[in-house]
Amino acid sequence: MIVDISTMLTCSIDEAVSHLKTPRLLEFVASPLVRFVPVRPPVFPEGWSTGEYSVALRLFGVVPFGKQAIVISMPPTETGFSVRDAGYSALITTWDHLITITPQGNGCLYRDRVDVRAGMLTPFVWLFAQLFYRHRQRRWRALVARNFAYDAA
Repeated sequence: MIVDISTMLTCSIDEAVSHLKTPRLLEFVASPLVRFVPVRPPVFPEGWSTGEYSVALRLFGVVPFGKQAIVISMPPTETGFSVRDAGYSALITTWDHLITITPQGNGCLYRDRVDVRAGMLTPFVWLFAQLFYRHRQRRWRALVARNFAYDAA
């Protein structure tokens, strides 16, 4: 099942991409709904690079929610920027998340497109993904409105 959600960000594409490339942004936009605890490597890098990262998930920051592989690639695009997480876990066979950011007017269009597959659990995982990505995009907009002041947002 597909989740496809977009939002306008009132910042330059360069600013958005610069922050998108950091685990700090992931931790911020997911909070407080989900916390990603690095497992392998045991500490997140300063910036994402192509490769696989193993994380433990904590719902609301504390409730263990399994482990997930984050599999990063940065496919080329004709305009803008994209990053893909071809993630998976023991229960979720496919968590294929494509983020695209394209220039638009005085800002940029940010889009999350996620293909989720988890057998009989797929409708529940899809519903969670709907909520999760809407939450993330709200947090993105709040962060941009505060000029990327992570502590203030």
